[in-house]
Amino acid sequence: MSAGPKAIRVYAYSGCDTCRKAVRFLTENGVAHELIAIREQPPTKTELKRVLAATGGELRKLFNTSGQDYRALGLGAKLPELSEAEALDLLAKNGNLVKRPFVVTATSGWVGFQADAWKQRLAELG
Repeated sequence: MSAGPKAIRVYAYSGCDTCRKAVRFLTENGVAHELIAIREQPPTKTELKRVLAATGGELRKLFNTSGQDYRALGLGAKLPELSEAEALDLLAKNGNLVKRPFVVTATSGWVGFQADAWKQRLAELG
């Protein structure tokens, strides 16, 4: 399994066990990747749009719905009322709101970590 040099960008939080598992998975499988601290540098709006399209256009899938910031902002109730632009703006400004790990490739992306799904997606990348 190899996805060219730095073919994927992985936004992760070092305190997140799932993120650590995902990064370990990439390393163990020899997948070149760029690791980015999601809290310090959230994904760009362009990257968010790319992953939104790849996940079927459902904004809620991009949000860390179990996070403290999500609950503190009352986004469970507010999210259905937000426009796509407003939601993406929130995500691009606050990495704590973004579901992680958040993976971006040249043409696609995904959120969360499931080893089998990642194997399939990485195989598709070549």
